[in-house]
Amino acid sequence: MKKVIIHDDAEKELWHSVDYYEDKVAGLGLNFEYEIQKALFSIQRHPRTYTESKYGARRLLLHRFPYFIYYNEYEEYIWIIAFAHTSRKPYYWKNRIS
Repeated sequence: MKKVIIHDDAEKELWHSVDYYEDKVAGLGLNFEYEIQKALFSIQRHPRTYTESKYGARRLLLHRFPYFIYYNEYEEYIWIIAFAHTSRKPYYWKNRIS
């Protein structure tokens, strides 16, 4: 399996969202983090399975939370571009694609 590398801003988004859900209900942030881990593993195993977005990055929609994981696959690794809420600031992450 290819190594997963997470953009610095995406990692900040991830932990901000974990904290947000944990503040709402104890344990919910951990559930969100677990869903992210499962999704990242799925991306590693089957990176070409998921739909390409408007800007060419692929996206996976989480099952329990309204978030997309946007990523690009390269020869030696998978680059996670964003952990984006489905109804906030669409395509704000497009500048992270190089």
